[in-house]
Amino acid sequence: MDDHKIMIVDDEPDILALLEKALEMEGFHHIVKAERGDKAVSICREEKPDALILDVMLPDIDGYEVCRQIRQFSHCPILFLSSKNDEIDKILGLAVGGDDYVTKPFSPKEVAFRVKAQLRRAGYQQRATTSRAVHIGALRIDPDGCRVLKNGKDMALTAREFEILRYMAENIGRVVSRERLYETIWGEDSFGCDNTIMVHIRHLREKIEDDPTRPQYIITMKGLGYKLVDPYEK
Repeated sequence: MDDHKIMIVDDEPDILALLEKALEMEGFHHIVKAERGDKAVSICREEKPDALILDVMLPDIDGYEVCRQIRQFSHCPILFLSSKNDEIDKILGLAVGGDDYVTKPFSPKEVAFRVKAQLRRAGYQQRATTSRAVHIGALRIDPDGCRVLKNGKDMALTAREFEILRYMAENIGRVVSRERLYETIWGEDSFGCDNTIMVHIRHLREKIEDDPTRPQYIITMKGLGYKLVDPYEK
């Protein structure tokens, strides 16, 4: 059972019921609901949800303003629901502090899936900000400085490459699937993620491996994903 608290804000009872059922089917059983923007802000302040599903069109203040007010006291992931499909509306939603944007009509199951992805990403980022430097073989991974050094030499990793390596370091010795990497680092569903992950892993190997064609750090587990290991401990 997932112990995360999820809040849904929508003025349509049918949508509230559909989303609640979809979330419960995904293991979320602590759900808080609101039908108006002003109530949503006060309930969010009191209940402190772990994630928020927020309709843009509300009967009093719109979802964008609700998001602005909530961002003054909470950093929980916020997923917007909207009948507006224009790019400018999506940009506005992200600009005011939203983390994801889903247009109506939508699949309740997809919304629940996106909530799970945002929670995984939020959990990873929270751990990452408090982690200390890690030594793996000749590598030194420094979260505070967002740097990776090999034998004392700075490796020029991109932000995504660094996040992937840091996440794998937190799971050293464990197999991490491509889907899990994509959902954690990108914060999106993993459909069609294979090529993106493969390209980033290849670039990582080119930078941290002595011989990228015979990797000693990032090992491919055929059909499963990747595993980061310490070559000095073999």
